[in-house]
Amino acid sequence: MRALIVEDEIPASEELNYLIQEHSQIEVVDCLEDGLDVLKFLQEQEVDVIFLDINIPSLDGMMLAHHIGKFASKPYIVFTTAYKEHAAEAFELEAFDYILKPYDEKRIAAMLHKLETAFKRDHEQEERERGSDDGQAHNAAQVNDEWSVLHMQARESNAQTGRRINLLRNDNIIVTDTADIYYAEAQEKVTKVYTKNGEFTMPVSISDFHGRLPQETFFRCHRSYVVNLSQIREIVPWFNNTYLLRLRDLEAEVPVSRGKVKEFRQLMRI
Repeated sequence: MRALIVEDEIPASEELNYLIQEHSQIEVVDCLEDGLDVLKFLQEQEVDVIFLDINIPSLDGMMLAHHIGKFASKPYIVFTTAYKEHAAEAFELEAFDYILKPYDEKRIAAMLHKLETAFKRDHEQEERERGSDDGQAHNAAQVNDEWSVLHMQARESNAQTGRRINLLRNDNIIVTDTADIYYAEAQEKVTKVYTKNGEFTMPVSISDFHGRLPQETFFRCHRSYVVNLSQIREIVPWFNNTYLLRLRDLEAEVPVSRGKVKEFRQLMRI
């Protein structure tokens, strides 16, 4: 594998380079400090992975990752940063990993092993797909039949397991079934999410978070609240012909704003 390190602090760049050499077979082809220099470099050379700091000159790491995400052949992105708050955006960009500074050698070693394993797996899959393309003209009908069966099986499986969403707790990503989410509440610049397994803080607006949820189940009942309709256990009349919603297993009450009452009544058939 060929790697590029993007880091404007020389000691951090040298340390990461050392750890990569010590714990993997990955070849570091260059170390750059400036986001625009990275784009120029990638116009001429290809790499398999970029170890990308977020706080770099000219073009920050997040914006740089957005540009790289548009490439036809995309390298893996491993963010390396001292800031926890960018984790959600990083994984929206399909980052391979998110490493916090100061570096922990065991954490780096584990990430590098996982990276090399993923690269080998993806490379082998590409080879199989190329081989499959050579004989595609002879078995197109069979492939279409198999795809139809797999598609039906996938739909049945999705109906049984429900949709999933990534929630953040400390440095961990918790894969959560959306059915386990009770409600979400806007608090300043973050969204609090209350689930069967506890409380999470997402560094996104409530509008953005609502957009990731199944719209048939989750209702924006108030400018500051989204509620899972399937988790409502009691609808309590409140002032100005509005409602308070009481949810299963929780003591919290979620308001329905006056502007949302009509739509809520239609959804709940009341």
